[in-house]
Amino acid sequence: MKRQGYLSWDEYFMAVALLSAQRSKDPNTQVGACVANAQNKIVGVGYNGFPRGCSDDILPWEREGAFLDTKYPYVCHAELNAVLNAISTDLRNCRIYVGLFPCNECTKVIIQAGISEIIYLSDKYSSSDQVRAAKIMLEMSPQISYRRLETSLERLSINFTVPD
Repeated sequence: MKRQGYLSWDEYFMAVALLSAQRSKDPNTQVGACVANAQNKIVGVGYNGFPRGCSDDILPWEREGAFLDTKYPYVCHAELNAVLNAISTDLRNCRIYVGLFPCNECTKVIIQAGISEIIYLSDKYSSSDQVRAAKIMLEMSPQISYRRLETSLERLSINFTVPD
């Protein structure tokens, strides 16, 4: 008899997104994203951080203050990085798994890339103009759907100890 309690595909890809988020150096918000194709193969991962070569020791991580003194003009979101890091330029019919519902800028990238479904965990910024704009665009794009991941999992533990 096969093992019980294994991860569903949705749980697996979301776990990869959440693991990727652990690479983020943002002291406030760590977000990861994972793009999977129709054959359930991972084709791209990303997390929120500054562009390659831009020092995370020099650029600001602040959330408030003058625009240029905050992280917002510099940080690349996880979804953008997952699309840019993809091993294929053709992401049509792929799914993107992300911890937070995408902002309007990432939604534009997701739509343009041809990704067909967004699976997210949290929509805590649903009342923000950025997420509201994202949902307006998604409603105008019938080729793409979105849904919150439904799972009974609360946590997943990874053990770095080699089993005997």
